[in-house]
Amino acid sequence: MEPGIDSCVRITWMVNLPIEYSDKPVTPFGGMALMKAFIDQTGIREHLATLDLPQGGSNRAYDPVQIVESFWLGIWTGASRYIHCDWLRQDQTLAAIFGYESLPSQSTYSRFFGKFSQARNTAVFPALQKWFFEQINMGAVTVDFDSTVITREGSQEGSAKGYNPNRKGRNSHHPLIAFISQTRMVANAWLRPGNTAACSNCVEFMRETFDEALAGVKVGLVRADSGFYTDEILSALEERSVNYIIAAKAYSNLKNEIYGMKDWGEACPGIAVKEWRHQPANPKAKARRHIVVRKQSSRRPQAAGKLLFEDQPDYRFSLYVTNLDLPLDQIWNIYNSRADCENRIRELKQDFGLDAFCLQDFWATEASFRFIMVAYNLISLFRHFALNSHNTATLATLRSYCFAIGGWVSQHARKRVLKLSLTRSKRPWMDAIFQQIEARPPPFAYSIA
Repeated sequence: MEPGIDSCVRITWMVNLPIEYSDKPVTPFGGMALMKAFIDQTGIREHLATLDLPQGGSNRAYDPVQIVESFWLGIWTGASRYIHCDWLRQDQTLAAIFGYESLPSQSTYSRFFGKFSQARNTAVFPALQKWFFEQINMGAVTVDFDSTVITREGSQEGSAKGYNPNRKGRNSHHPLIAFISQTRMVANAWLRPGNTAACSNCVEFMRETFDEALAGVKVGLVRADSGFYTDEILSALEERSVNYIIAAKAYSNLKNEIYGMKDWGEACPGIAVKEWRHQPANPKAKARRHIVVRKQSSRRPQAAGKLLFEDQPDYRFSLYVTNLDLPLDQIWNIYNSRADCENRIRELKQDFGLDAFCLQDFWATEASFRFIMVAYNLISLFRHFALNSHNTATLATLRSYCFAIGGWVSQHARKRVLKLSLTRSKRPWMDAIFQQIEARPPPFAYSIA
């Protein structure tokens, strides 16, 4: 060791290029000009202006439409907390792309969402979702109802101890979400306290989804997991003449009937199916068509299902109730595609900050929660119509794929121009996306064939 050199720390600093600083306003998200063009095409700004959004009390207050759009902009560029949205306040070029002088601060969002109440949320969001889906021609859709758990680190209003498989005993919220399977969009969403059951308030949530958010859209099928297996929910769907496939809970009376079953039909090697009409113990409840799928673990080691009987350790079972008159294997296959809900929830949490945008007030948190769902729907619409059905691309992929492009505003001959840092080979690709957006105004014809 040479004298004078610390034996614990040796740092070699190599700089290949000299470093200089510039005041030139440059944005790392010049590609967000694509989203600006797409938002203008949808007309959602104009519709937001018709809703009962909270107004500021100062002459210098931000327009509520700008606050909402800036909130979406923060999410799309990587913010997962309100404090992250402060990053964009220094981005003059991004503000200029969206036609604003500046972007709001964290405190602006907190004050804005803090003015939402249960009544305002009920007035704003079903109407916003209804307008959104009126811009899309979808035909008959499949609606998947699901719930998820959002763990909270503090004692925010509505956070309570309930079912939390990942962090047992921690406070949480337990939101309810309705997905449209074919378009990978959110039809409706409610935030609920963490100690509510999966089926709590579900009938009213379905009513709002069908009659308001999806008014004018034909619902061809409803799917849900066993948390929604109640006579109240099934009867509500039957009163609407809505087809459904819902996972059934393995209650003891169902297990007793399954245990003695014979003459199973083989759907494929290692998988057998059987149907029967189950009459609940409650005489007022009607008998319904139930289906059980039995999977042999030794032949299908990856097959999901529950172990119902200790003396049959080689078998896993899945139970369903339905009012569809289709072959058993089709019922099972149709339900299995519902697993995509988990991918959508994962994307909402990882890329859209669904589990991190939280305020002390419950209705304020729900307002940001439901605006996040609209931000998600806009991205789904964008990747389908602007990017030629790149439905599998997540927001993180889109961010690096087409949003993270250096840009700055240049002025020449009294005209402001957005300059994008793109190689010549990639410029035709960017031009093609702008042309695609311009050529496809609403209503968007969404093929779900």
